[in-house]
Amino acid sequence: MKVCKVALLVTCLAALPMGAAASVEVASAASSSMGTLPANGPVWVGPRALLFDNGPLVTHPGVGAGGADESALQSVSLGMNILGFGAQVLNGNSMADDFTIPAGEEWQIDTITSFAYQTGAGAPSTISGMFVRIYDGPPNAGGTVVWGDDVAGGWVTNILSTSAWMNAYRVTETSSGNADRAIMANVATIDTTLTEGTYWVEYIFDGSGSFSGPWGPPVTMLGQTTTGNGLRTIAGVWEALLDTGGTDTPQGAPFIVEGTVLGGGGGGGGGTGGLANPIPTLSKTGIVVLILALIGISAVLIRRRM
Repeated sequence: MKVCKVALLVTCLAALPMGAAASVEVASAASSSMGTLPANGPVWVGPRALLFDNGPLVTHPGVGAGGADESALQSVSLGMNILGFGAQVLNGNSMADDFTIPAGEEWQIDTITSFAYQTGAGAPSTISGMFVRIYDGPPNAGGTVVWGDDVAGGWVTNILSTSAWMNAYRVTETSSGNADRAIMANVATIDTTLTEGTYWVEYIFDGSGSFSGPWGPPVTMLGQTTTGNGLRTIAGVWEALLDTGGTDTPQGAPFIVEGTVLGGGGGGGGGTGGLANPIPTLSKTGIVVLILALIGISAVLIRRRM
């Protein structure tokens, strides 16, 4: 009976998509062959109203399959190991990182864009859901939700607006040209206003059960093993976002905030730069009048001296 149970368990595990229940996808999973046919779906165009960008993904523009960009895990030159972190709503695995609104400013946040892939899926995108929470501090150290689903209630509200290929593949240094990991830019509708302070964004995805993932690639910069101070959850438990099994260094979670600055110091849209008592200015007509008046005064002074 025990043998039968073990055999049944092995059969069930073998039937799962590779990495479906895993919390990371590692360098050894990458293939040096082309793999999946190059992505052939809609391509993301953005950002258009940038307020904040938490870091780059692309390391090698135009060198990937079909002339696409690549986000290369520096598995040889730096010894790094994590291709992507688990960000699956099914397993309760999420990613998070912070952004700061400068003193005196107020932001109207329209959308937040984050990035994910499903191994072997290609494009069009198989990402079908994105869920977001915004905290007023580190979620692992007392931060509370100021926007999004309540933690106690779980992930409920799918706010994915669009999901499209960002014209880039996630690869390792030994798998350049491979097209198995087409990175999707996933845009979530936020539509909220926040004032000055440091906030944390937590995001998680839903996708197709036919492929492993969704996986979230970390911020990637050439020559850098430490790329941020991100966090992640594994089945809802918080820990640092680290390149485990490789350099064990902190990683950033990439996301983009779009919207408008409503006011305050440094805000856009012209104005007086937030000065309490703006310096008065003259029009062209005013300058001409001033010059003529000075000429008249000078003429009077000259006559008196004569």
